Amino acid sequence: MSDPFDGAERSLGQLVASATAEMSALVHDEIALAKAEIRQDVKRGAMGSAAGMAAGAVLLFSLPMLSFALAYGINTWTGGHNGDGGWNLAWCFLLSFAANVLLAGLLGLFAVAKFKKVKKPEKTISSAKQTAAIMQNVKPHPRPSADAPQLALDKAPSVARSSA
Repeated sequence: MSDPFDGAERSLGQLVASATAEMSALVHDEIALAKAEIRQDVKRGAMGSAAGMAAGAVLLFSLPMLSFALAYGINTWTGGHNGDGGWNLAWCFLLSFAANVLLAGLLGLFAVAKFKKVKKPEKTISSAKQTAAIMQNVKPHPRPSADAPQLALDKAPSVARSSA
């Protein structure tokens, strides 16, 4: 009869160590996947934030200078430079303000478009759900009781001994 522990079967300690190593590798892979997906979304969010801040900065800091320059430019373009009067300066400043609001609105739309591209880490969630489903279906092997070797011997066919 061959030895049941001839190296083909691993001991309980080896099985536990192997399972622990595989679970550790699985957890590390899950974490790496989550980091990769989140890093990509953080970059998108940062781009959207930068565009939103740029829109605010353009609207805030350029309004006075740009408004004056544009208003006087419109007045000059409509004939105010040669003494004919041109458009009223109030209308010129209003048009200047509308142009600045339009520019800020376009930058704001760009920011919103970037924010909409930020999404939850689908691959990580899916992989974690699969792992959880597998782990819920895993059942431990029944442990043999202390009298299991005796039960195996009791069920074995008995051999008559010769008394010769």
